[in-house]
Amino acid sequence: MLQGKIVSGIICLLLQITIIGWIPAFIWAVTALNRMYADRRTNKIIRKMKKS
Repeated sequence: MLQGKIVSGIICLLLQITIIGWIPAFIWAVTALNRMYADRRTNKIIRKMKKS
């Protein structure tokens, strides 16, 4: 876009959002879910240790 190629800049932006952009979003979502389940497991272990 900065070089005066507005149409190809918009096309590149759309491709980054749709094709390439979903890969980092997918990785982030998977790691966020794994972190959430790990926190649940940790909290469950802590609760059981406190009861003992």
